[in-house]
Amino acid sequence: MPKAVRFAEYGDIDVLNVVDVERPEPGKHQVLVKVVAAGINPGEAVIRQGFFHDRFPASFPSGQGSDLAGIVEELGAGVTGFAVGDEVIGFTHNRASHAEYVVVEEDQLIHRPAGVPWEQAGALFVAGSTAYAAVHAVKVERGETVVVSGAAGGVGSLVVQLARHAGATVIGLASEPHHAWLTRHGAIPLTYEEGVGERVRAAADGTIDAFIDTFGAPYIELALELGVPGERINTIIDFPDAAKHGTKAEGSAAAASADVLRELATLIADGELEIPVARVYPLDEVRDAFRELERRHTNGKIVPRP
Repeated sequence: MPKAVRFAEYGDIDVLNVVDVERPEPGKHQVLVKVVAAGINPGEAVIRQGFFHDRFPASFPSGQGSDLAGIVEELGAGVTGFAVGDEVIGFTHNRASHAEYVVVEEDQLIHRPAGVPWEQAGALFVAGSTAYAAVHAVKVERGETVVVSGAAGGVGSLVVQLARHAGATVIGLASEPHHAWLTRHGAIPLTYEEGVGERVRAAADGTIDAFIDTFGAPYIELALELGVPGERINTIIDFPDAAKHGTKAEGSAAAASADVLRELATLIADGELEIPVARVYPLDEVRDAFRELERRHTNGKIVPRP
């Protein structure tokens, strides 16, 4: 029988188990995908811990996972855009991609461009759509200066690249081991330590036009202290401070479409965007994968592969 990740109650990493499940069957306009790679995301850990119960309640036993890339195994009735054997990238809102097989709506899949490696394809949707939404939320323009906190993380690393692609100067806040990566991708790296505000001002050498926070408090307050207008500050995580100060909090939901996924995949295939992959884990080591994720010090994505 195929394997899938399940948890039967809210809790720490030890509630995650890899269990035998029935192979899912695709319905009308659905596609059964044999998963090759599926990224993990901080939001999944928060949901599993029960902190988002009011907004995103779980039904037990619960699966998890949104990102996926794989090979079409079976077609449901009415599917016209894909064939068995096609290589695809996609997403699901059903918390189901951390598995050997997943049923996906046809309009949540795209064909995998040949130049997109499997691990990057499988980790693309959540981080990519979140970064895309964040950059568009603050309306980054050529010649502007943008500060990014958590600049080497799964989302932050993509925000850096998309802002650079838009023609902005990017100041990236990250721990020192990740500075070389940021420099290679055209960003100005700075550490988080005391006095970061003054270092940001010095590096900007002028106006700071926008601030994108992918780490959490206290970076909205830092952005305001740096003189960034509230409408040009976006956080993907610090919702209390965003509400308190009236800043933006756009995330993946604002860009959750196959069109955005296709645009991002094309950038990867053309060599203009990279999904850094920190480490690949077998599916049955999903607990270890989340332990590494929750340390919050990786450069890029952690990817389980069935």
